[in-house]
Amino acid sequence: MPVTIYNTLTRRKEALVPGEPGQVRMYVCGPTTYNLIHLGNARPLVVFDTFRRYLEYRGYRVTYVQNFTDIDDKIIARAAEEGLDPGVLADKYIAEYFLDAAALGVRPATVHPQVSQHIADIVAMIRSLVDKEYAYAADGNVYFAVDRFAGYGKLSRRSPEEMLVGARAEIEGDKRSPLDFALWKKAKPGEPWWESPWGPGRPGWHSECAAMALRYLGSGFDIHGGGYDLVFPHHENEIAQAESYTGQPFARYWMHNGFITVDQEKMSKSLGNFFLLREILRRFPGPVIRFYLLSTHYRHPLDFDLEGLEGSARGLARWQKTLDELEQRLGGRAGEAATSGPAHPLREQVAATRETFVAALDDDFNTPAAMAALFALVRETNSFLARSQTGDDAGTLAAVRACLKELGEQVLGVLPLAGQAAPSSREAQVVTGLVDLLLEVRSLARQHRDWAMADMIRDRLAGLGIGVEDTPGGTRWEWRG
Repeated sequence: MPVTIYNTLTRRKEALVPGEPGQVRMYVCGPTTYNLIHLGNARPLVVFDTFRRYLEYRGYRVTYVQNFTDIDDKIIARAAEEGLDPGVLADKYIAEYFLDAAALGVRPATVHPQVSQHIADIVAMIRSLVDKEYAYAADGNVYFAVDRFAGYGKLSRRSPEEMLVGARAEIEGDKRSPLDFALWKKAKPGEPWWESPWGPGRPGWHSECAAMALRYLGSGFDIHGGGYDLVFPHHENEIAQAESYTGQPFARYWMHNGFITVDQEKMSKSLGNFFLLREILRRFPGPVIRFYLLSTHYRHPLDFDLEGLEGSARGLARWQKTLDELEQRLGGRAGEAATSGPAHPLREQVAATRETFVAALDDDFNTPAAMAALFALVRETNSFLARSQTGDDAGTLAAVRACLKELGEQVLGVLPLAGQAAPSSREAQVVTGLVDLLLEVRSLARQHRDWAMADMIRDRLAGLGIGVEDTPGGTRWEWRG
């Protein structure tokens, strides 16, 4: 059975047929690095990381590109507030991103391009669009002429009236049409800039991803992913530029995850109803948050509530407890053959679980159905363990263990629950000493009312899986994964 995915471009499920057999080329829009990521930002990170893992499990080689937008109006404004160079601010939050991503079990992409490092690619694309009269210069700015691209609107399927309502506000004064969007922005006093044929300036938001995707994946790459909020105008505008530039289809499949909402309203920084991932990590281990995000189908909205996270913590704890008991029963027999020992009905369920799991993920990446199959296996395994004696049916136990680790760890990325093993022996002594030293520095910072430094130490330790708690009896820390 082939992997099928819902293609936003065609509005239907389609079999995934890569342009190159056995090789999937995928681009996913990454964060704008002006703040810590919130839970809404984390959803596409987890969704597409898991999809990548699954494609690799199915035998594909995956080239996975996720960018960082490290120059943007929001970055410039935040840098001015903090008295920092915009590049320094962006680098700071790129580093923080990797801490949060690691806590969620999100693996680094094959390539993480940054806008500031690809100005030449962006300028070359814009110059070509101007030469082909798909774009025009006006007083140091360059705009894409939407009416020149006949396919504009094919991704979002919005009417011109809807596009006008939903279009992102750009520089208005010298545009020929309200729908035209900026490819290059004239430098303003105090802002970072680069030289270009149109004078000093910086790229527009929409030109960045198009140029970087083409740079690393070429025309007609397989999958472009991102949040549903990017369908219009960002992804629509990427298509217009890229296809006008190359004369070829840009991406063949478009995947979009649904919003995370709070009280049925989209979670966003602009609305002020967001929860920073770093804050949630202080209360829940990264694997629990990942489990929670995968418990709802990626295309459906997910209304955030703590009860849902607490339910995910209980559910994942059951998986881990079963895996721990299997490890205990099998002892040191890490290499126990899953086919050894007498046949048992539970062995048949292991095979059925794999089959159901794969069928669910083949069907537009249905993670809730895949996880339900693992829950059923855990339930039957616990009944089996309650009836059996230590050492009985070692082959069956090894088969279940292998299945849980393969599907729960390799594909879903939620096991082990701790997220990472605590160090031992000499390593533990070194880690303990370093953490204690950092907490002493933090204590001095608090005494001097340097709350920013104290919070930074606590947050960076949290990103490494170390929870810090201030109590009336002093500061305590523990491994949390």
